[in-house]
This record gives sequence, C-alpha cells and structure tokens, in this order.
Amino acid sequence: MPVKKYNPITPGTRTRVDLDYSGLTTDTPEKSLLAPKKSTGGRNKAGEMTVRQRGGGHKRRYRIIDFKRDKDGIPGVIKTIEYDPNRSAFIALVFYPDGEKRYIIAPNGLKVGDTVSSGPGASPDLGNALLLKEIPLGSMIHAIELTPGKGAALGRSAGTYGQLMGREGKFATVKLPSGEVRRILLTCRATIGTTSNPDHNQQVLGKAGRNRWRGKRPRVRGVVMNPVDHPMGGGEGRASGGHPRSRKGLPAKGFKTRDNNKASSKLIVAKRKKRSKK
Repeated sequence: MPVKKYNPITPGTRTRVDLDYSGLTTDTPEKSLLAPKKSTGGRNKAGEMTVRQRGGGHKRRYRIIDFKRDKDGIPGVIKTIEYDPNRSAFIALVFYPDGEKRYIIAPNGLKVGDTVSSGPGASPDLGNALLLKEIPLGSMIHAIELTPGKGAALGRSAGTYGQLMGREGKFATVKLPSGEVRRILLTCRATIGTTSNPDHNQQVLGKAGRNRWRGKRPRVRGVVMNPVDHPMGGGEGRASGGHPRSRKGLPAKGFKTRDNNKASSKLIVAKRKKRSKK
C-alpha cells in the first residue's frame, strides 16, 4: 500500500507521512467478533504504576483473530479487508458456507472475493494455511506456529515473513524475520504469503499528539535525571551518563538477557542478525 505526504498547512502535517489505506474496504468491524479491551494505564490491581510511559489513548475494541486456522477442508470467502487498531498488519474477514465468520491476518495481495482454505490437502496458494510438511520448499510464509494446535506465534506483524528452507526428520528449518534460522515441528501450521501493510515502517507521525492518541506518554531520558532517580543521572552539565543501564541498573545496548539453559535453544540453528551500529 503506497504512502502519502501532506501539504504543510500545520506544523503536524509538515513532516507527516501516512498510508493512504486505499486497500481497505470498510471501516465498520464485524460486531460478533469484537471483545472489550481494558486500558490499564500501566497500573496493577493495587493502582500502582508498574510500567511507565503508558496512559490515555483512544478507546479500542479487540478483534478476535483466528490464529489457529483449524477450520479444515471448508473454503472461506474474503468479504472485507480491515484496519485493526491492535496490530500493525491488516485483517481480513472470512465468510464460511456454514455461516461462521472469522478474522485472519490479511496476507499481502489478498483481495475481496478470494477463497482461502486450511488443513491437510489444501493447495499452497496465497492465504491458505498448511502444515509445514506440505508447504513447498522456498515458500514465503507467515503466522507460523511453534506448538502444534496452539496458534500462530511468529511472523504476525506488518510486512513480515519467514522462508521454509528445508526439512529433516520431524523438523522443518525456517528462516525467521529476524534472520534467525530455527527448527520447527512439521506438524505446525503456517500461512502462505507475507503479511499485509509492508509500508508500515515508512510512517512518520508528525507530532507528539499522535503518540498520545496511541496511549504513549512522554519518556524522560536517564541521563537528565538525578543520581537518586537513575544510575545514569547526575553530573555537571551534559554528562555522558556512564555505562548504558536501565533504571534498575541492568546493562543495556548489547547485554544479552536470554537464558542460556532455555529448552528451545537447541532448536536454533543460527542466531538472529546483529543490529548494525549507526
């Protein structure tokens, strides 16, 4: 979906870059697939702030997404492509012949009127959900399960995809969006294609108020705090702040937090790519 710039008629539109949303077909969600979504404001049940920089934001309703894709052998028809305020990718409403309606993560290129299916024997076409043992090698996939029957866990955000590299024994080798190469059970499901809204990362909000609409409050850097408030605080003038650390003193920017004894580590063939230093 292309992006569009705005004429600088206000300071907020001067640098704003947004999607034109031309691929969406409706702005009215399916009422039967909505659920309430309570905003916590970063507070726990005692009212204490446990996560900072959260609060406010536009009220949302959760869209119930079919991550399991377990309606096997029944083809469904795409009725709408919709915006979802709870995720970066778009969602698609599927009508099934028995009258059931479900939301799925919309693959890039899926259109209203297309047919999608899932389960053993389904063709490897765009939007179809298959077992990894039935997907052709080299295919681009998204909404990938890690545990059979639990539902999609990987490759769900906008513009992401994995690639099926090979099969060996009871495992498939999949290259994930992060660059990590991982073994996943052949009985797990994945959806053919890449996720929709690949231009999501091209957006520029343009003003601080749009972040407030999203429920994000201002963030104060540690180096401008006092020593009592942050390990990097204090000093005369513009002090560098010392070693990068979190407010609780944990090292940041390169400090590895993954458990070395994590059971799934043995399934990782190659670790994810390191971020390049700018």
